[in-house]
Amino acid sequence: MDEKNLNQSEHQDNTTGAEKAAVDNTNPEIPVMDKIGEPPAGVPSSSKGGKGWMIASIILAAALIIVLIKPPFQKADGQAAVATVNGNDITKNELYDKLVQAGGESTLQSMITQELVDQEAKKANITVTDADINAEIEDLKKQFGGEDGLNSALSQSGMTMDDLKKQLPLQVEIRKLLEPKVTVSDDDIKKYFDENKATLGSEEEVRASHILVKTKEEADAIVKQLKSGADFAALAKEKSGDTGSKDKGGDLGFFKRGDMVAEFSDAAFKMKVGETSDPVKSEYGYHIIKVTEHKDAVTPTLENSKEQIRKTLVSQKVSEMSSTWLQTLTSGAKITNTLTDAKKAEASAAPEASAAPEASASPAAK
Repeated sequence: MDEKNLNQSEHQDNTTGAEKAAVDNTNPEIPVMDKIGEPPAGVPSSSKGGKGWMIASIILAAALIIVLIKPPFQKADGQAAVATVNGNDITKNELYDKLVQAGGESTLQSMITQELVDQEAKKANITVTDADINAEIEDLKKQFGGEDGLNSALSQSGMTMDDLKKQLPLQVEIRKLLEPKVTVSDDDIKKYFDENKATLGSEEEVRASHILVKTKEEADAIVKQLKSGADFAALAKEKSGDTGSKDKGGDLGFFKRGDMVAEFSDAAFKMKVGETSDPVKSEYGYHIIKVTEHKDAVTPTLENSKEQIRKTLVSQKVSEMSSTWLQTLTSGAKITNTLTDAKKAEASAAPEASAAPEASASPAAK
């Protein structure tokens, strides 16, 4: 059985299309802040709309980055064949042109945005350290219900943790540049609390591991081994039929009462941390459950929610400010973009050429 089948309510479908990184001198946008998706069911949503849900969702094609960072091919080298089809060559220059057409402009614009923000950060003596990135990732893990929740959201957005780590520095730079310009009052916090109180708390949660087998006899034999001192994780890897958790030693992560089938939840939530159950029968077979952690339900109060609400409101305001801020930054910069400037010149020259009077085909009559 796959671990997903055990769950009654899976994480919501977080699939979103990554926004294109399109930035120009007239309508710049931040190409790195996009919503991965809604928080997993049951995760406190006090950060919804804040930086927790506004994470990098643009994966730049490696080939495009390579060809755009390097200068165009030299003439002789550019005519070298990268492929041959029935005797006809496809040259490096042809490949370069196709890569540019396929998304080179948006990729280059994204790189321009990165450079602009880097320059502003340098002026303000702002640096992004490994500790900053790790803190961002830990914050995201909390808001997605743990590492598995974050990895799931990244996967559904077509990203990996490495992709996220590459994109986060730009987000952190922008946040550090704009946060000093943001003010959040106590009245703002109170208003947010009153409007979102129902979503700020958290339900009781349990973290457990399990070993799933088909028959009562198998389950009884495993319980006997465990009572004799066998290692639970090792037995799960060896004997569990749950392909979704066996490689993790049976670990299912944290879950709420409604996340698992009733028989499983009823047993797990009655157990103490460190306790191992007798066989529990469900529609999937027989489970031996071990509870490893427990979280009490949290009833929200203004006091215990204040700091998280402040972070959320600051992140919202930074997000709201970022587009206008970058537009101002871009309009004041001297930017040369050979990919787009040539096209603009051709476009502006075309109407003039078409408007010019055609030369007479025959000499004017005298």
